[in-house]
Amino acid sequence: MTSSRVTGAQSLIQSLEHAGADVVFGLPGGAILPTYDPLLDAAHLRHILVRHEQGAGHAASGYAHATGEVGVCMATSGPGATNLITAIADAQMDSIPLVAITGQVGSSFIGTDAFQEADIVGMTMPVTKHNFLVTDAADIPLTIKQAFHIASTGRPGAVLVDVTKDAQQAMTDFVWPDELGLPGYRPSPRPHQRQIREAISLLLQAKRPVFLLGGGVIRGRASEQVRELVDLSGAPFVTTLMGRGALPDSHPAQLGMPGMHGSVAAVSALQRADLIIAIGARFDDRVTGRLDSFAPHAAVVHCDIDAAEISKNRTADVPIVGEARDIAAGLAAELRERLAERDDRDYEAWWSFLSNLRESYPLGWTQTADGFTAPQKVIQRLGEISGPESIFVSGVGQHQMWSAQFIDYERPNSWINSGGLGTMGYSVPAAMGAKVGAPDRTVWAIDGDGCFQMTNQELATCVINEIPIKVAVINNSSLGMVRQWQNLFYDQRYSHTDLNTGHGTRRIPDFVKLADAYGCAGLRCERDEDIDATIEKAMEIDDRPVVVDFTVSADAMVWPMVPAGVSNDEIQIAQGMTPEWERDI
Repeated sequence: MTSSRVTGAQSLIQSLEHAGADVVFGLPGGAILPTYDPLLDAAHLRHILVRHEQGAGHAASGYAHATGEVGVCMATSGPGATNLITAIADAQMDSIPLVAITGQVGSSFIGTDAFQEADIVGMTMPVTKHNFLVTDAADIPLTIKQAFHIASTGRPGAVLVDVTKDAQQAMTDFVWPDELGLPGYRPSPRPHQRQIREAISLLLQAKRPVFLLGGGVIRGRASEQVRELVDLSGAPFVTTLMGRGALPDSHPAQLGMPGMHGSVAAVSALQRADLIIAIGARFDDRVTGRLDSFAPHAAVVHCDIDAAEISKNRTADVPIVGEARDIAAGLAAELRERLAERDDRDYEAWWSFLSNLRESYPLGWTQTADGFTAPQKVIQRLGEISGPESIFVSGVGQHQMWSAQFIDYERPNSWINSGGLGTMGYSVPAAMGAKVGAPDRTVWAIDGDGCFQMTNQELATCVINEIPIKVAVINNSSLGMVRQWQNLFYDQRYSHTDLNTGHGTRRIPDFVKLADAYGCAGLRCERDEDIDATIEKAMEIDDRPVVVDFTVSADAMVWPMVPAGVSNDEIQIAQGMTPEWERDI
């Protein structure tokens, strides 16, 4: 390939373009300034100037969530880079393909405590899939190619590229490499056929099988193959918080979301199963509850691209390592062949038990004691009015759980949230990134009044860059999930959870005035009878962001609930109320 003489900074921009990046979310500073100069002339790379580096990272994550492509963010050294760490850790926890590029002080200054020096490589090593320190301009193209490949293949994750200022300023020959030069990196093993056969043997012997579908089904773009397998099997399935939308909620075999705030049917299915086939799920503590009592009678087939996840929390009887779509296709082919020979499946009693639970304990809510609006109703109507083609991006807390529970997700990449790290402030910048990646879809940021106050400055970014997201602030004037735990476990001692943003308070800040100050449309809804009209009005506004202050009851709680540290068998459907279990299967 022919080469051209350029600066390291120019080489970095050209490398990003060759790697397929089309947008970078970032904020300039001294150590990355050499790269920002050629960025001004980039023909195929859009830069979006954020108001905080954490916003850049979450925006890149939202973009990657919505598109399946690598998200890119950029910051300077020192505090700019450290402000990215939360977003990097968040992306890594949720297996989001992200490349974070940071400037670093000149290589001769490293280790001298120079101005705005921070060992960002050392700091992020525990929370990245891989990271690089580049001190030679000649290494930039290969490093960027490797970074994008590592971030997007196998189990996706976050990759940091830290480039010293002198490497950006030095002259070099730009050559985009043909080879990756990663001889030890083999990210996509083929599933072993013997394990496929063993898994299907267990499935055909099982009386109470259930599929546990996680975020890996979505990251692996395996929804079509997994649906074929589930349909062929006749078994029920549950979708984790990160797996919502992997298969449609309207599918007749869908039991809901398992875990701490899962449906009774989903939690009970796992507890009473004699076989769990987990695809792209990691048996997180929020799903299993007390691990030693989780699914006590179930054999486990654990399918994952990351061998390190196999048997990490729950021992797998049949481990299968590989891409989710390859595993699902292999399982379906083997099952089809075996069923053609003989079919002894009998799930009638199993489905009778599960159907009774679905009918007896559907998700719902009761009228609030204080008479104020139930937040669950707001969120359910948001989903129904906006429709299944929309993208819903939540913050973290009660509104996150209600959004997972009361919105129906019919396709992958329509539900975006911070699952593993649980990062407050995620919603607005992630929604911004999602809208950039999917401009033709309606994007709702469903946020809490606490989360919203952490990153709402990115509304300025949205207005200036014409990114018309819609923000539903579920305003209960408190740190809702913390308040719920204080209610249940701390004798209603509400220590430092009142935010003074809603009913009967000073409204500090007034979210409608705040929206207006940022150049957004600001709406407020305080009555049940105004919910639909307010949402419909927000849907009509497409020329700028919309912020809707839904002032709701502070007393509403997320149910069902499995308290931390207890068995999933102790699931509560309301405070002090447990399901009346039918006879064992």
